[in-house]
Amino acid sequence: MAVESDKVGSDGKVWSFCSMPFWQTTHASSSSSSTTTTIPTTSSMHHSVHHQSQILQSLDRSTHQPSTTVSSVAKSLLPTRRRLRLDPPNKLYFPYEPGKQVRSAIAIKNTCKSHVAFKFQTTAPKSCYMRPPGGILAPGESIIATVFKFVEPPENNEKPIDQKSRVKFKIMSLKVKGEMDYVPELFDEQRDHVADEQILRVIFLDPERPSPALDKLKRQLAEAEAALEARKKPPEETGPRVAGEGLVIDEWKERRERYLARQQVEVVDSV
Repeated sequence: MAVESDKVGSDGKVWSFCSMPFWQTTHASSSSSSTTTTIPTTSSMHHSVHHQSQILQSLDRSTHQPSTTVSSVAKSLLPTRRRLRLDPPNKLYFPYEPGKQVRSAIAIKNTCKSHVAFKFQTTAPKSCYMRPPGGILAPGESIIATVFKFVEPPENNEKPIDQKSRVKFKIMSLKVKGEMDYVPELFDEQRDHVADEQILRVIFLDPERPSPALDKLKRQLAEAEAALEARKKPPEETGPRVAGEGLVIDEWKERRERYLARQQVEVVDSV
């Protein structure tokens, strides 16, 4: 038990002093209280760990972000891999003949190792159409498509050959599995795998002025017409041809003719 002692000061006031046991108890209590406030609780430790985890995640994101950004930039700078090779590559040449329907041509070749479907689109479907409008090409196969367009007469004071057309054409491609019949619905069913190959601008040529582009256009149109006529012809027969065409002797027909001849002789003799 603590013993209190009184001492009278020079000013007459009484000062109370505590003995050592009581001071030790008070100091221990204050020390214990101070220690208790400095020791982290379970909740505070959990909050600190969570905070450190967030810092590590942000550091990790900042570490990987530059590489991701660099790879995306590098990917955007690389040229787009084309499935089709076009000739001409980005233009459609038309002879300028106002008020008439004119033709252009473009060669399309499959440069992939798989079958590729292609499809034409235009911003003016009422005045333009393509032949064929689409198809499927085997690896390495090529085709010359013909594009038809109605040429509007010039407006205001525009020079005929300088008239600019707002009509544009687009060629789309889609990889398919092997040979199959082409249907336009393929591009709707597999829309996520469709690639835009090229947007083609319309360029008018003066039909009265010779030029390399005009000569090439005429040559491509002639090849397209020849290929179309070849597709229209029926397949040639590889089997034997009938008698009378000089290839195979029809023995049954000869026997029948001999039989009829004998019948005529017998009728004459009986008469």
